[in-house]
Amino acid sequence: MSSRTRYALVVLSALGLAASLAALYVHYRLITEPGYTSFCDVNETVSCEQVFESAYGTVAGVPVAAGGAIWSALVLMLSAWGMRTPKSDEASRAAGYVFLLATVGLAAVFYFAYASFFVLRQACPLCLTMYVSVIGIFLLSANAAGPLRTLQSGVAKDIGGLKASPTAALLAVVWLVASAGLVLAFPREQAASAQSAATPAVPAVPVETLAPEQLTELHEWLDRQPTVADVMPQGNVKVLLIKFNDYQCPSCRQAYMLYKDIIAKYEAAYPGVFKYENRDYPLETECGAGGVHGAACEAAVAVRLAREKNLDKQLEATLFDRQSMAMTGADVKAALQEVTKITPSEFDSRYQKMLESVREDVQLGQKIGITGTPTYFINGIRLGGFRPAAFDALIAYELKKAGVTS
Repeated sequence: MSSRTRYALVVLSALGLAASLAALYVHYRLITEPGYTSFCDVNETVSCEQVFESAYGTVAGVPVAAGGAIWSALVLMLSAWGMRTPKSDEASRAAGYVFLLATVGLAAVFYFAYASFFVLRQACPLCLTMYVSVIGIFLLSANAAGPLRTLQSGVAKDIGGLKASPTAALLAVVWLVASAGLVLAFPREQAASAQSAATPAVPAVPVETLAPEQLTELHEWLDRQPTVADVMPQGNVKVLLIKFNDYQCPSCRQAYMLYKDIIAKYEAAYPGVFKYENRDYPLETECGAGGVHGAACEAAVAVRLAREKNLDKQLEATLFDRQSMAMTGADVKAALQEVTKITPSEFDSRYQKMLESVREDVQLGQKIGITGTPTYFINGIRLGGFRPAAFDALIAYELKKAGVTS
């Protein structure tokens, strides 16, 4: 094996590790900050968010990117340390180990690339970077590896080499500890969702609290923000919270899980004074906003039909609970019938008329500059992604400013 091949393997594995760590960072922000938009969300079809928050973004609750980081780090160690003497038998065996890892990695690439391009119809830039890394490593290691039959006899020798080399042993321990940390410590969206679903009838309040200086900074920020006249409260309503929503949007689901108890708390405590409105902004061409969410318009209409029976909250919870990029109009109709007894034929007969009101929401969103979902406004002020405690504090502060609370 040549030194040039070794350097190429080091560069490609480092590239894969960097892409995986960046993907983990984006995935973490998506879980913890509703409304977060990553640097790799270019448009409706080039988006990391849609891939990471789909059913293909995790395996048993662990982000796929964590597996990519663990895999890339191991290949990097084998390339940088195990092949440090390129012409040696040890380097040849290390290349063989990398080839075996690359074969597994290539199978994963084929699976996730198919899911991304043909099921989700999304191109994730960070994922594409990882695909290039894996394919390159596979081709290089296939050429550099010695006969695979020699690996079996050399395994014991290589394990013994770990014991004899403090550096190699330290690298192995660091890799194992870091890998376990990624798998065990990364927050689980599923666990948060399950916890939200199990909340008691009395709305919960955020466990986290803000320090006085944090509250002061938050209040000062809110006071500096411009307001949008089209989404200001009217009449007896003193605090109006509006969400522009898409029932097929993963971030909308996450925001719903994080904020629903906070909103319910204020609705119960200040009826008629605090008001929450859900405005539809389905990312589907039929509704006028464009996008690839194939059942988002149907979901928006279904919730409006359920609202006529005061069952919109129940249907909203059902739709978010069953959310997927593959959700169809038939799935929406089935959920509507289950919750409200409205039949698919009745849905179809009223669909076009109800769709007009959905388009009115979309037109309002376009007028005030909505570019994605979820987007929140409180008393005309556009909000970004806030932790639940800060979101709660924003509502409380607006009530205080309106003279509702002291």
